[in-house]
Amino acid sequence: MGDLFDDSPADNTPEFSVSEISGAVKKAIEGGFSHVRVRGEVGRVSRPGSGHIYMDLKDDRAVLAGVIWKGRAVGLAHQPEEGMEVIATGKLTTFPGQSKYQMVIEEIAPAGAGALMAMLEKRKAALAAEGLFAPERKKELPYLPGIIGVVTSPSGAVIRDILHRLRDRFPRKVLVWPVAVQGQKCAPEVAAAIAGFNRLTPGGALPRPELLIVARGGGSLEDLWGFNEEIVARAAAASDIPLISAVGHETDTTLIDFVSDQRAPTPTAAAELAVPVRLELMAWVDQQGARLTRSLTTGVQQRQQRLRDLARALPQAESLVDVPRQRLDYLGERLPTALRAAAAKKRLQLSEAALRPAVLSRRVAEDRRRLDALAGRLGPALKRRSRDAATALERAGRGLRGDVLQARVDRQGERLDVMLRRLSERASRQQSERMARLDALDRLRETLGYVETLKRGYAVVRGDGEVVTGQAAAVDADTIEIEFADGRVVVRP
Repeated sequence: MGDLFDDSPADNTPEFSVSEISGAVKKAIEGGFSHVRVRGEVGRVSRPGSGHIYMDLKDDRAVLAGVIWKGRAVGLAHQPEEGMEVIATGKLTTFPGQSKYQMVIEEIAPAGAGALMAMLEKRKAALAAEGLFAPERKKELPYLPGIIGVVTSPSGAVIRDILHRLRDRFPRKVLVWPVAVQGQKCAPEVAAAIAGFNRLTPGGALPRPELLIVARGGGSLEDLWGFNEEIVARAAAASDIPLISAVGHETDTTLIDFVSDQRAPTPTAAAELAVPVRLELMAWVDQQGARLTRSLTTGVQQRQQRLRDLARALPQAESLVDVPRQRLDYLGERLPTALRAAAAKKRLQLSEAALRPAVLSRRVAEDRRRLDALAGRLGPALKRRSRDAATALERAGRGLRGDVLQARVDRQGERLDVMLRRLSERASRQQSERMARLDALDRLRETLGYVETLKRGYAVVRGDGEVVTGQAAAVDADTIEIEFADGRVVVRP
């Protein structure tokens, strides 16, 4: 039993603390792997608020943890993305806090063109899924922009080619925003230039362009990679100004080409898309003006000929009014005779009408007698009705008692007196109106009677007691009597 609990050292192996072991391992790993290059696929990528990048490098059998410190992460030409095959350069070290080893990465780059193309296809698929490549999002280019903004390097041949081509076709004002067209600064400067042009005020001191051209000459995939960055593609898609991409040669395709409003195969072709040829435009305007003049001349001539044809088919103006003029002359000649005959006929009808003096006098006398009879009967009738009403009121009041009934009787009596007075006034007014109407009729009778006509110098001729209206009747009459206003004269033939 004593041997079982003997704690004396069994050998001379030294004892180490945990920190000593961790430090020894750290020195061994860093000494043996102070500079390594590792090829692998990027796995998990984490970017905390500190600015460092934590990631995994893996293959089909192992995983290696990696870290890119903030100072290195800012200057990377290619940011690591999950699934990208890369070559990382750095050193191996340990992290004692978790008893693990990791790689401190100083440089990282895609593992050849294939890795870049795979990453490009992945970005393209993601942006296409968002609808940034949709044709309906693309804006129409202005036909003749007044100001053109160019995003390119100010020292390369690209800007000279664009300016030369614009000058040959149609000179325009050009604003150049200088940027780096390759390297680490390319993507952020190009994105900032596109956004900067859009923030300019139209018509301001530095006017806002009406069209943008993003241009660069040809190069390898790595040289053009700045235009495949997501920030450049999103800046181009968000541009309110129509944008032409002219990056590389005709066979080169970058991500900005898919989101731009128009892709040009070369920078020179972008200038050709931006403006028309001035001389061709002027020739076209002259041609259209000549066509317009010919069309107007031909149209006027055709209408003039049609007008002449229609004028020949119309009758002469004089012939249209000849018949109405002749009819007017004929009616004008008949008018005096017809007026005299109509006046004589109406005069005869008036003399023979019912409004003869004797008839009117008789009717007036009858109406006056009837009115006098009614007026004589009206007074007694009113008095009799008043007495009857008073008697009925007195009879009704005999069976009633009290001051209230007496007041009602008094009010009814007053009301009856008012009604009798109003009735008497109305009867008098109606009698006066009837008398005035009779007087007016009597005056009308006298005015329409032939006696008034005789006073104006006319005379009535009677033959054998009948009115004579023609020569034949006067010749046949045995006795002719002429009536004047002041008497009659008998003429014996």
